[in-house]
Amino acid sequence: MNMEIQRRGIIYDATQSSDAEKIAYTTSLVVLDSGVLLAGWQMGTEKHTPHNTIGLARSTDGGQSWQRIPHRFEHVLDGVPGSFLAAEMVEAVSGRLQIYSTWVNRTDPTLPLFNPDTEGLLPTKIVVCESTDDGDSWSAWREIDTGELKGCAVTGPILKWSDGSIGCSFESFKEFDDPSPVEPGAWIVVSRDAGKSFASPTLIAQDPTHGKYFWDQRLATKSEPGAYVGMFWTHNRAEQCDMNVHIIHGSTEQVTNANTIPTETVIEGQICACAADGNRVLAVVVDREQPGTIALWTSKDNGASWAIEDRMVLHQHDEQALLTQGRTDIDYVEYWDDMAKWSFGHPAIQKISDGWLVAWYAGLPDRMSIHFAILSE
Repeated sequence: MNMEIQRRGIIYDATQSSDAEKIAYTTSLVVLDSGVLLAGWQMGTEKHTPHNTIGLARSTDGGQSWQRIPHRFEHVLDGVPGSFLAAEMVEAVSGRLQIYSTWVNRTDPTLPLFNPDTEGLLPTKIVVCESTDDGDSWSAWREIDTGELKGCAVTGPILKWSDGSIGCSFESFKEFDDPSPVEPGAWIVVSRDAGKSFASPTLIAQDPTHGKYFWDQRLATKSEPGAYVGMFWTHNRAEQCDMNVHIIHGSTEQVTNANTIPTETVIEGQICACAADGNRVLAVVVDREQPGTIALWTSKDNGASWAIEDRMVLHQHDEQALLTQGRTDIDYVEYWDDMAKWSFGHPAIQKISDGWLVAWYAGLPDRMSIHFAILSE
């Protein structure tokens, strides 16, 4: 069955915002039991500034229109100033909404997020807060324990299975001044009490040689409790190139001898949001080859194959930022500089009552907005 774009629009229009909120990116979506939709993003004067915060919007008409939620999130934790990197949401139980974010320690506001000398990140914490009024007001932040893992950052939607368990996926890196080689990993922590407590991290994906980086995991629940499909922007550090998007299937209920090596698909691109619908897997992928695109791919056999004739472009982008890196011969440090310049990407997808809702950020280098499309079939 083919998808059709029923409606396009803008969730957050940065061209009408103040300079303090002119760059919006890293999109998230959640559908509440009431049918209300919420979108989240991070925003600031630039990407990854010491003052970046969270923006939210709400739709009560199935995504046809969106209204900004004016709440301002506290960025000082235990007396330490910080910034935020994500706004992933889940309705833990009916009427109790949670946001999971990455808080970055900004004690020294002159330091960049990424250290080009050590390739480490500023200290981070994964934090969560709650709302019981559809996002109008929020509790204080509390930290989620990630054990000995460092450089942790939330990656993609918060999972909620049919048995009520919740999963927060994240990736680990290393801290700012750590001179040792980086050993990136993709992880998840699972809660069986609606987000009040979490088990120790479970490994989702990691290359044992650390030559391939499985970045920006995007997981989606399957019908069985604990089961998931995940897709990854995959970077081959040894060969200095991006590979095709990789995919993995697994379960948090079966972690013994679990497969933690994703397999390569035919899909070219970087960050790839996904959704599971029976035997179908929907993938919304960013491809930065010019012209840049955000496209929907559909697999009818649980991700085993992807037909090019089922690919549908949702957004085509003329990248105006002055970039230095392509898909090959990548200088790793300069690639991180490019990430702070990209002016579109980070899609999210959620099933809604009459189809699918997709959101992403896009714009010019000096103004980036949050866009959406409603798909029907």
